[in-house]
Amino acid sequence: MCDVGTQRLQPFTRHIEDYSYAPHRVFRQRGNLTQHEPKISREQTTNSPTQDIHLMPQQENRWVIHTTTGEAPALTQQIEDTDMAGCGYSQTWAMASAASIALACSGTEPTTTDTIAQAVNTYDLDVRRSLAVTEQPILARFSFERVMNQLVAQSGITGLTATQLFNDWWDTQNPFTDPNDAITHCDDPELATRLNGFPYDCRPAPSEGFQSQCDPFEQDSECAYVPVGLFNRFDQAPEDGAHCGEYRIIYAKATGTDPETQQGNRNTIIFEANMANPHPEQGLKGCKKIVDRWADLTDENDLEKRADKLEQFYFDGFAEIPPVVSIERFGDNPDDLGQVRTNQFVGAPSGWQLREFKLIKDCSATPCTLLFEPVTNKVNAFGGLFDPASGAPQAANFRAFFPSQVEGLAAQNLSDITLSMPDEFNTGRSVSSSPLADEMRYAVQLGPNPSSLRSAIEAELSALSSSLTVDDIVLRAQAMSCAGCHRLNRDVPIGDGLIWPADAGFTHVNERVTETVNGVVRFPISNALDQEFLPHRKQVMEDFLENKPKVPRGPHVPIGGFRSHG
Repeated sequence: MCDVGTQRLQPFTRHIEDYSYAPHRVFRQRGNLTQHEPKISREQTTNSPTQDIHLMPQQENRWVIHTTTGEAPALTQQIEDTDMAGCGYSQTWAMASAASIALACSGTEPTTTDTIAQAVNTYDLDVRRSLAVTEQPILARFSFERVMNQLVAQSGITGLTATQLFNDWWDTQNPFTDPNDAITHCDDPELATRLNGFPYDCRPAPSEGFQSQCDPFEQDSECAYVPVGLFNRFDQAPEDGAHCGEYRIIYAKATGTDPETQQGNRNTIIFEANMANPHPEQGLKGCKKIVDRWADLTDENDLEKRADKLEQFYFDGFAEIPPVVSIERFGDNPDDLGQVRTNQFVGAPSGWQLREFKLIKDCSATPCTLLFEPVTNKVNAFGGLFDPASGAPQAANFRAFFPSQVEGLAAQNLSDITLSMPDEFNTGRSVSSSPLADEMRYAVQLGPNPSSLRSAIEAELSALSSSLTVDDIVLRAQAMSCAGCHRLNRDVPIGDGLIWPADAGFTHVNERVTETVNGVVRFPISNALDQEFLPHRKQVMEDFLENKPKVPRGPHVPIGGFRSHG
């Protein structure tokens, strides 16, 4: 047994690494706890370049971290480690801020660990307030016209209107006709190169291309759009805090909300704003004000006040946080982050497709232009690359790359499944219906016969001692794509007892019906969101707010695990 009394005479210290989420500091252990290190230093603290940190025994199996400056919070740890001859080592933590307890610069210890534990805040977020907002009275403040007008105003381009910006956007779906326009059309050779040479069909009238001649802001317009959801995707923030995730507004074509007109006439637009970290020097904790803004909505029972907070966040910004609705949030930034995605349903023989755009202001010529540019769908590998007979220029590189993703795809929990996809393999369209849908059915493309890719996946599964099959892995990769998540993987078994949850009829917010909860009308959400995605995002956000350490997966990996837009 460990002689705690003796060890009180010589403070134990050890190397630790900053693993902080928020203004409070949480530390992750690294290496073995020993009694031979008199002190350690940690670099890059908030208030000083270095800080001496001591691990002080307090009572049996309890230890307290102290800093010489007293600027970091006390941290208690339960230890269970055979290296300490009974004193032990584990990763069970409790923490409190320096403001909550007496932690003087002299290094005076708190008298009990219970005092510290009581200072830890806990959260129980309401996912329908702090993560997914679909109440119509709140959404009424987020008209499509307001968003488009704000983007046009920010551009400073004389004569540009929201209607023209909209028309030019949907003209990308029409074949090239005017040699003088600056629009990238669906049959533009430059676009084919941008989209890696993979198929990208035109969708002219009566499909979505008709909107190039339609004013969405006229009364009873055929191309009007209504807001159906606001989404907090803090879970998409990377572990290193390079940015603070995505914050979204979903719009649905108004004809899709009417039972008499919705058949074959639906279309959705998702503005997915990537929010820069206002304090990147603080890592992920620099996002705290943004996360707090959403967390505070849980306890705000006044719907109008919740609407006020969200309206300010999206359109005005607050403190040092800029507005969500900003040109640079949708792709026009050095890191190419943020985008606008579309779910295109308007009757076309090529079926339902999901596509992606970047909003780009270009002043390389006079006058400047502001255009929605078609780009690849991220994390949407072209299905034909799974075909053993594919002669695509990327096929050999894809076969060499994909086996490296098996470990992430073989996760035991649905929320832990992850996939990274270099853009050279991504397609510009994610097809989920019509005969073209086989283009995104990865298992169909791979086929049942022996192939080098099938063998490589089998080898990775064997190395992991996994009971999953090759087809399970390929179906999981398919689930990470837009077409898979929104339709192709609906209720599909993906191995080890996991079943991919259902969408709400190709979308995850159902614009075709409403529900009334506590007297408020709102749009319902899919089973996938309700039962799987939102509970996971809730846990991620609560862990951040409670400063709970996470097992690191890499600085650029989203803290929520998923790399898909989902």
